Amino acid sequence: MLILGIESSCDETAGAICKNGEIISNVVLSQVIHKQFGGVVPEIASREHDSQITRIIQKTLDKANITLSDIEAIAVTYGAGLMGALLVGLNYAKGLSIALKIPFIGVNHLEGHLYASFISFPDMKYPYLCLLVTGGHTQIWEVQSPGNYVLHSTTIDDAAGEAFDKGARILGLAYPGGPEIEKIAQNGDPEKYNFPIPRVKNNPLNFSFSGLKTALLYKYRELSQDEIKTNKRDIAASYQEAILNTLFMQLDNVIKLTGIKQISIVGGVAANKRFREKADILRDNSNTEIYFPTAEYCTDNAAMIAVAGYEKLKEGVYSPLTLKANPNLALNDMAIG
Repeated sequence: MLILGIESSCDETAGAICKNGEIISNVVLSQVIHKQFGGVVPEIASREHDSQITRIIQKTLDKANITLSDIEAIAVTYGAGLMGALLVGLNYAKGLSIALKIPFIGVNHLEGHLYASFISFPDMKYPYLCLLVTGGHTQIWEVQSPGNYVLHSTTIDDAAGEAFDKGARILGLAYPGGPEIEKIAQNGDPEKYNFPIPRVKNNPLNFSFSGLKTALLYKYRELSQDEIKTNKRDIAASYQEAILNTLFMQLDNVIKLTGIKQISIVGGVAANKRFREKADILRDNSNTEIYFPTAEYCTDNAAMIAVAGYEKLKEGVYSPLTLKANPNLALNDMAIG
């Protein structure tokens, strides 16, 4: 079965072709226009999607050496994300579905991330724990089977990706902040500054990153400009280390709670090299299996949407043309329609 995947939930316009569960084409266009604004501007994002989606889908088909007439089904993100951006991809998919007389299925963007590791590791088994770390979400899910998920941990304020972006802004770095902090932290001392690991009293498995960002702001104000200039790499490395230590502390707690030793780490933050180094340490110390998607499948992409759609289509699950975009769609809200 050849499935066209479409992703347009935020600032990436993406297409992918999945052939019987294997990705044979994956194209992503990131909207660099947002850098000048220091963040994603929703109206600009939807206009960019609208102007580029036809070209991206054609490039996706060309890369797979197929035509639209070869496509047997379409999988598309219908939430969560920016409403205008979601509508571009969803309406495009509906139009193709009608024109080609083929089924389409709406895919939860977060569920797509849960399937990302299967692209690189198709033999992964259930159950497994999934640490989902993106710009808007930081959660630990127990994935028992396709469509059967249990939430163990979530953030009560900022997501880890937001903590990177806001920290980068404090340090005067460019957007998006995660890659910028990672870049200058490479030659820094992660133990130079002691940033606190936040804890949530009423639910000790949950994450909180707003206090960490505040601690960075106070440290920045405390230091002289000369100290900041001299030690910026160390500040960035220490801040990054605190974020990652928080993630691994909670992941370790959930591993102990569930006894599940198979771990998938997904989302844009999972592309961070230091993150992967620390995962290797956890793997060695706790006898766990840890799976990271390749970097191209960590950030937003249509390959994960196509694979998630493939799994649903195998079960005979389709979406009606009345399916609506849902910018606030939660992973535990899997109702379609």
